[in-house]
Amino acid sequence: MDEADVRERLRAVEDPDLGEDVVSLGLVNDVTVEDGVAHVSLALGAPYSPAETAIADEVREVLADAGLEAELSARIPDDPEQAVLPDVKNVIAVASGKGGVGKSTVAANLAAGLSQLGARVGLFDADVYGPNVPRMFGVEEPPQATADETIVPPVENGVKVMSMAFMVGEDDPVIWRGPMVHKLLTRLLEDVEWGELDYMVVDLPPGTGDAQLTLLQTVPVTGAVIVTTPQEVALEDARRGLEMFGRHDTPVLGIAENMSTFKCPDCGGEHDVFGSGGGKGFAEANEMPFLGAIPLDPAVRESGDEGTPTVVGEGETADAFRVLTENVADNVGVLRRRDVAGI
Repeated sequence: MDEADVRERLRAVEDPDLGEDVVSLGLVNDVTVEDGVAHVSLALGAPYSPAETAIADEVREVLADAGLEAELSARIPDDPEQAVLPDVKNVIAVASGKGGVGKSTVAANLAAGLSQLGARVGLFDADVYGPNVPRMFGVEEPPQATADETIVPPVENGVKVMSMAFMVGEDDPVIWRGPMVHKLLTRLLEDVEWGELDYMVVDLPPGTGDAQLTLLQTVPVTGAVIVTTPQEVALEDARRGLEMFGRHDTPVLGIAENMSTFKCPDCGGEHDVFGSGGGKGFAEANEMPFLGAIPLDPAVRESGDEGTPTVVGEGETADAFRVLTENVADNVGVLRRRDVAGI
């Protein structure tokens, strides 16, 4: 069996999101067959996403049916070399139009959730005015400096963490002007030894100010996650965030609804404290994916204060964060495969 035979066999593997087979979509980069082993390079760009893992598993099954062992690798062809973060495959910005919607909580749990899937993950807390990711991750040791004056980030829950909080005193007021924000964010992105990462999650400050513009103009952002609560005032601000990413041609991976239904631990009743279904309705109205709803759960606050992301635990809320994480990873994969297929 030669390369042509293998490619013909792989026409039986369909991309469930793009609706065609992987060969017709151009998702099979290279094929070599040697001693009963098919070495196949696939254009898959979202490591450990459930959807892309399923595609790879189906490729293995099809080749096994043909009597071949499969050795698979993943590579996005002609991926342009980036001057900033060249070893980071995907940058995911987590944003919100207003404060108080739990954006940092979602960013922290997304990073920890991706690490749980097996990915190499970095978390950059770029919230210049309220950096609190180190507390949420239980980071006790500050970053270290090398002889070359680069910064080595601490690692917690399998995630490399860098935060604006490391740059200021714990109780110091943070007052930054636009040029200062740009300079510091750029330094933290370029001078930190992030190493090779499958995903970098960036926790942006709320709103549409200097920090957001710096990131979008400096870093090759793969896509953005917009966090909102069900209430109308939060949805109005989420629209502004959606418009900001649209103006900078940054894809939106989807809408996450935080602080959804509260389930009373005493009576078992469910209460829509901030309304119901606003995030899902907002996603549908703007033809955006809905990533999932996170319950209003006191355990989220407790785990954040204790420095352990909820997603690493058990229970309904932890499961909700895992669903959100998988949906984000899957949507990253859809974007990358669409780029390869030219659709």
